[in-house]
Amino acid sequence: MSTSKNLLLVSSSGGKNFNLASNLKDIVDSKYHLTTKLINLELYELPLYMPGIDSDNKVAKELSCEFENADAFIFCAPEYNGGSPPILTNAITWISLSTDNWRDGFNGKLALIGTNSGGDGLRFLSSFRSQLEYMGTIVFPKTISVNKKIEFNIDSAERTLQSLIDLL
Repeated sequence: MSTSKNLLLVSSSGGKNFNLASNLKDIVDSKYHLTTKLINLELYELPLYMPGIDSDNKVAKELSCEFENADAFIFCAPEYNGGSPPILTNAITWISLSTDNWRDGFNGKLALIGTNSGGDGLRFLSSFRSQLEYMGTIVFPKTISVNKKIEFNIDSAERTLQSLIDLL
C-alpha cells in the first residue's frame, strides 16, 4: 500500500457524527498506511450560498483544497428532514464553485458514507449517495449506520473499512 493515498474524513458537525468519524479515523490510523485528516464542517465559516453571492471565498477555497487533495472520503452526517444536513449541502455547493471544474473535488474519488442519526438514516444515505455519484464520486456500496438502537460495531466497521482501503 502506498503512503501517498490521502483519506479525508468529513463530519458535518462536532457531535455524534464527529465521534463516529473519529472512531473510523482511529481504525484507519491503527491499521493502514494512509494519510488521514478529519475535518468538522462547523469549523468552516461558510456563508449560505445564494445566487449572486461573491463566489471568491477564501474559506471555500481552503475547503476545496482539502477535497481536491483527497483520494477518498468518509462522510459522517445525520439525516435532516429525510435528506442531507444543510451544512453539508452548502459546503458541497461552495466546493463546486471554488474549483476550476465544478466536479474537481469529487470526480473519480472513492467515498464511504456513515451516519449517526435519530432514526435509521436511510434517506440521508440514499440521497447523499445519489448526490456524490452525480458529482463523479465512486460511492462504496456498504454504509456505516449508528443510531439509538444500533451501536457502533467495531468489527463491522473494520471489515467495511478494509474493503474500502482495498479499492484504493
